[in-house]
Order: sequence, then C-alpha cells, then structure tokens
Amino acid sequence: MRHWPPTRDLKEERTLSRIAFAVQKSTGAKGEARNSQCKEKSGLLESILESLDQDKAEDVVAIDLREKTEIADFMVIGSGRSSRQVISISEKLVERLKHGLGCAARVEGKDHGDWVLVDAGDVIVHIFRPEVREFYQLEKLWMTPSPTSFERE
Repeated sequence: MRHWPPTRDLKEERTLSRIAFAVQKSTGAKGEARNSQCKEKSGLLESILESLDQDKAEDVVAIDLREKTEIADFMVIGSGRSSRQVISISEKLVERLKHGLGCAARVEGKDHGDWVLVDAGDVIVHIFRPEVREFYQLEKLWMTPSPTSFERE
C-alpha cells in the first residue's frame, strides 16, 4: 500500500526512474549515446531558451551537464502555470526545433501535462507545472557539485 504524500525516498526513486527511462530512450541498442537528431546543432540551446521565453515559460534554468554526464550537454528546466500551458510550450518548442533547426525531438509525458520531457539530443528540456517541479527538484539533483570538484586533504 502506498502512502500519500510520498516519502522522500519514493520521490527520489520516481525521479531517478523517470530520468533513467529518458536516458534509456536516448541511447542506442548497445548503450552508446546516440547522435543528435538536429541537422543544425549550432544555436540549439539559444533556440530552446528563446522559444521558452516566447511562450512565457517561468523560472527557466539551463544546467551545463558536460562535466557531469554524457546523456546531454545541457538540461533546461522551466515551468508553465497550468497543464494546458505546459503542453502548449512543449508542442511549440518541438515545432520550432523541427522547422528552424531540422531537429527531430522526442517527447514524453505530453498526455498528462504535469511534466513534459523534450529530448533534442544535446539538450534535454523539462517543462513542469510548478507543484510538480517543486516535488521532483531536478535543479537540486543536477546542480550539485560533482565529486571531482571537491578538494582532498
């Protein structure tokens, strides 16, 4: 029997499970990272940030992942005020990437509108409703210092 609200351990388990699912979809059959699906790679992050700004996404954060993981170069996290806005932001982003950069982005979670993941290859975009974003706290997970940045005595 599950308890509501979930405990911190269940929250972390759900977050890691969802990220693992996205990574699994982003890798090839042998586990190597797939190439970006964008014909035009230059300006991808800027195009994504501009699209989110045009659609009034709130609290947009770009996280550099190059020193932390090989799944992507950047992760962008933003919020929409409602499920409808979250879905709209993700649909317009995918459309702009397709027409502007020739990017075949993959989308997960659009049916519910609580958390939509847009995988554009080198940039992974998470669009949340504010309550869901607060629940999962991806910024806290990915913005922590990597173990290699600590100085040893």
